[in-house]
Amino acid sequence: MLLAIIAVVVSYLIGSLSFSILVAKWVKGIDIRQHGSGNAGATNTLRVLGKGPGILVFLLDIGKGVLAVWIGRWLADGYDWVPALCGLASIVGHNWPVWFRFKGGKGIATTVGVMASLSFLPALVAGVIAIAVIALTRYVSLGSLLFAALTPIAIGIIHYESPELAVSLVLCVFAFVRHRSNIIKLAQGTENKLGAKKGL
Repeated sequence: MLLAIIAVVVSYLIGSLSFSILVAKWVKGIDIRQHGSGNAGATNTLRVLGKGPGILVFLLDIGKGVLAVWIGRWLADGYDWVPALCGLASIVGHNWPVWFRFKGGKGIATTVGVMASLSFLPALVAGVIAIAVIALTRYVSLGSLLFAALTPIAIGIIHYESPELAVSLVLCVFAFVRHRSNIIKLAQGTENKLGAKKGL
């Protein structure tokens, strides 16, 4: 049990490493949360800093979700729920990072890493649909919300496991709560499209 608690805490701390903030500080000496959409995530990094930093942040954010799940597996000590809880903890850290005054991103890239590690095939199905929607509409937020909503559905249909399904449902709620303003903009037709760069 002690190892399980340690794994969850470590996963939260890893999730709290906001690579968008760190990369923006390193590349431009700015706080990414004060530019573009104000979100500390890969999409805003892409808009403000360009493709290179945006892709780097996206991959690093996915990576910390993958790492958290594997830490849970290494230290699970026989508890089936630990990897899923570690994944959840990493996203809580990303959204509310202790290192950055609890003001982080929306957690979609890290959710991709977590769900791909926990339940690969359902995450892949949801991801392919989400990518197709983004390609067609250029709305990253719409694709992100679809990924969050479709993942628990796919888990329930393709590969039902209680920890994975429960965590995917919580992450779906997180995604919709964190994207409240995007949902309003989508409904109003004022949401920013991919490729619409916001300068400094």
